[in-house]
Amino acid sequence: MNRFIKALVLPAFLVAGAAQAAPTFEHTRNDPQAPLLAEAGTADANSTVVASSRVAIAGTDSGQVQGFLRDGIFTFKGIPYATAERFMPPVRVQPWDSTRMALSFGYVCPQPINLEAPPQQVFLSDWRFWPTSENCQNLNLWSPGINDGKKRPVLVWLHGGGFFSGSSMDLPIYDGNHLAKGGDVVVVSVNHRLNVLGFLDLSVVGDDFKFSGNVGMLDIVAALEWVKRNVAQFGGDPANVTIFGQSGGGAKVATLMTTPAAKGLFHKAIIQSGAPGAITSPASDRKVAKRIAELVFQNAGIPFGETDKLQAIPYAELMAASDKALATATAELNQGKPGPGGARIMWAPVVDGDFLPASPFATAAPAVSKGVPLLVGSTLAEFEPLNPAISQSGGWNPQEVKTYLRGKFGDSAGTVYAAFEKAYPELQPRDWLKVDARFRGAVLRTAELKAAQGDPVYSYLFAWRSPILDYFWAAGHTCEVAFVFNNPQIGEQSTGGGPEVVALAEKTSTAWINFARHGNPNHPGLPTWPRYTAAQAATMILDDDPDVRIDHDSDLMQLLSPTP
Repeated sequence: MNRFIKALVLPAFLVAGAAQAAPTFEHTRNDPQAPLLAEAGTADANSTVVASSRVAIAGTDSGQVQGFLRDGIFTFKGIPYATAERFMPPVRVQPWDSTRMALSFGYVCPQPINLEAPPQQVFLSDWRFWPTSENCQNLNLWSPGINDGKKRPVLVWLHGGGFFSGSSMDLPIYDGNHLAKGGDVVVVSVNHRLNVLGFLDLSVVGDDFKFSGNVGMLDIVAALEWVKRNVAQFGGDPANVTIFGQSGGGAKVATLMTTPAAKGLFHKAIIQSGAPGAITSPASDRKVAKRIAELVFQNAGIPFGETDKLQAIPYAELMAASDKALATATAELNQGKPGPGGARIMWAPVVDGDFLPASPFATAAPAVSKGVPLLVGSTLAEFEPLNPAISQSGGWNPQEVKTYLRGKFGDSAGTVYAAFEKAYPELQPRDWLKVDARFRGAVLRTAELKAAQGDPVYSYLFAWRSPILDYFWAAGHTCEVAFVFNNPQIGEQSTGGGPEVVALAEKTSTAWINFARHGNPNHPGLPTWPRYTAAQAATMILDDDPDVRIDHDSDLMQLLSPTP
């Protein structure tokens, strides 16, 4: 499976320890932690990493955890926030007595892995793989201080990979150290159930499984509940939590904005390249979801309704049965439709009228999201560089572009050409054809609906074009993530690095931090960023020289991706 496509669809006691604010290693003489560091055997006061039984100890409502210090940031990895039986809702973990090590990543959800992905994609993303287990409900946390009584904004990251793949650590750029340090914020990333483990709707066989089609999202709700109960011990403010995610992670943010179970667990939301409408699947429809369940039983050779047997088979067999079920359900859904197109069924949350009352932002902003400011955007190109019809357009002259547009839009080609000139005058015509419309159009619709609710909305378009591999993935899907996390060095294989990259990463990450802190992304490093409103559809263009444009591309988006 193409990994870029994969990225889209591609519940006490609190153990209070001694105050452990992050030490300033350059001035340890008056640092109350200095004796602890020396006792722990840290001879060099300028050590980058400190791991000791006397340092980075925090309490949770399940027991103490031991992390480590890296570059002054307290880091905890693989903290369990819940546990669950297959297809069942998560429950709180049982308390432990001794201090639990939180030094390395926890298990990630089982999923298919493509070891033959194109080398360009492997190089750009620098993917990492990790041991898997169905017991994958764990999180990672970065904080400038623990047990210090401070109330820092909390940012909870939801990874990409649609609803069927990915993890909190599969991309190195998800590391929260620099974002936590640069903004004095707490960063949390979450692992949860995916694919058939997280979204197989078995409600048709009985009420015991009424939530099985959404247990992947229930895991995330459980993680947010853990944050609410415990993050104060890690220097965070449970009353100021921002959820943010890219691609499938952005779609998870939109889903959380729609479910009553998550109300009050977060206070701001950021959707990156995952606005509703850009990532959809017929599997959200309960009739389709139930058909998939029937096919899974059939393919697994298990009599329909014998869920104990389905819960017991190895994951590999379950995955094979479910992959075949998705393919069959897709063929049935598209039967009789002309052409090679049609809907593709992928794993997704199920609109069950309970946990998920409706599709996110289908006709209006969800009432349950009232009072939650939103930052929403996409990248300039998203997946268009993979479009075989225009893969060679980088060498086209204006006349060849006009010829292509006439072949696609007929008599409307002139109107489309003029709309491109108005929207993107700084681009050469040959670059127009790599401008994404599906994600950008979804951003505009989501922003309009949320703004109509009266809450602050801010829109962005990430337009910076990486030169790596001859601009192969310039402003493509995931390109903004290294900048959001302020990880230009970690992301050098996708950005190329350099002072311009460092400067844009600082501007971008500061905007995300300010939005998490205040619900407003403005800061001195950017032009004034107006709210998105019906009267002023403002978009911040994030590039080497960021600028704001008002309603610059709505006409173009309507031409390229008409609203149904």
